[in-house]
Amino acid sequence: MKKLLMITCFLIAFGSNAQTEAEDKQAILAVMKLQEEAWSANDLEGFMQGYWKNDSLKFFGSSGLTKGWQQTLDNYKKGYPTKEHSGTLNFTISDISQIDEGSYWVMGEYFLKRSVGDANGVFLIIFKKIDGEWKIVADMSC
Repeated sequence: MKKLLMITCFLIAFGSNAQTEAEDKQAILAVMKLQEEAWSANDLEGFMQGYWKNDSLKFFGSSGLTKGWQQTLDNYKKGYPTKEHSGTLNFTISDISQIDEGSYWVMGEYFLKRSVGDANGVFLIIFKKIDGEWKIVADMSC
């Protein structure tokens, strides 16, 4: 009986963990979907809601390392001043993997369809659950 109870507890815990991981991934994908929609509407502040609003946010791109939420937003505004520059954003996700409880990395590609010329690239972002919400804490895009 004791052995059956231990097996049952293990299966519940394992099944619960798999369910939680699937829910985490769905929540992360939902954040990214909102980002696609905001960017495509040239709502850069809305796009940035997916990022951790903190000076410790890190963004690494072709211009090097940017630290902080506000500086990242300012850089986006400078580089994408109009709808013609921001275009329509689509993500293709290649992998979402748990780093540890409460954090995941996401690898994929981005595609910007724009009248001023398309822009495509790859990214690796790290999501962390902060105050019950999934936020990007680090982004490397090129």
